[in-house]
Order: sequence, then structure tokens, then C-alpha cells
Amino acid sequence: MDYKIRKATITDMPRVLELIKQLAEFEKEPEAVEVTVKDLERDGFGKNPAFFCYVAEIEGQVEGIALGYNRYSTWKGKAIHLEDLIINKSFRGLGLGSALLDEIVKHSHRLGVKRINWEVLDWNEPAIAFYESKGAKVMRDWDVVQMSKESIDNYIAKLNHADI
Repeated sequence: MDYKIRKATITDMPRVLELIKQLAEFEKEPEAVEVTVKDLERDGFGKNPAFFCYVAEIEGQVEGIALGYNRYSTWKGKAIHLEDLIINKSFRGLGLGSALLDEIVKHSHRLGVKRINWEVLDWNEPAIAFYESKGAKVMRDWDVVQMSKESIDNYIAKLNHADI
């Protein structure tokens, strides 16, 4: 099957959101997606984009994405975070994931980064095997730590209360 890997455009964002929602369903958290098409359009394009995105296109339809952003490691320096690598479930196993990962690695190499980071769920053995086959190291001794919007708001409220 012929496919094309290219940088995403603002007009791709509705399909990008569809794939994000598909991934959320796969990861058993369909209600967790809060981002909107407008958010993606605003945040990914313009003067200071918050992310970059590559798409895999088959017959004019986006069937996969790789979305990432710049970060900085206190140990390594410039780094890239691969937020999501998503392939439409109907098109898995055709090489789209490899092609998109190739593009992320080339992009990172051009920028001179020293590390690419991403997360994978511990039960997603096919993804783990895929990443390890590409030379990635799955660090099972690290836990992901996050603060939700609600946690941030509660934290700030406590800080503001403490200032009184």
C-alpha cells in the first residue's frame, strides 16, 4: 500500500482529533480527551507552536500521526517528547508506525537533540515490542507523574490560602 508521510497542516486537525479519540478508546479512557480541534489549530500553528505533527496519508486520508514537542533535559540538554504515535486500527501492520517514527527521529536528529522521550502503557506489549525493536529502551522502573487541571487549581488555592 502506498502512503505519504508529511508535516501536518491546520486542515488536518479534525482528523488528528479523531485519531486521538481512537487512541483514548484503545487505552480505555475515551472520556479523558478534552482537547478540541480549535485547541489543536491554535496550539500547533502560528508564531510559537506548542507541538509539531507528522501525518501518514493513504489515498488522501490521514491514517496515522506522530505528535511531539520540544523539551529540555537537565541531564542531556535539548530533547523531544513524542506525545503520541497513533495509527488507525484498520491500517496497523503496514509500516505506517515505522515510517512516522523514522520521521520523528530524523526531525530530532536535525534539531541536534540528545534524547527522545515517550510513554507506553505497561500492558501494551505490541507497542513495547515495536519500540524495543527500534532500539528504544523501555524504562519500567520509572513512574509517570502528572498533575491534572484540578490538581493544579487545588495547589494554587492552597498557596493562596497560605499567603493570608
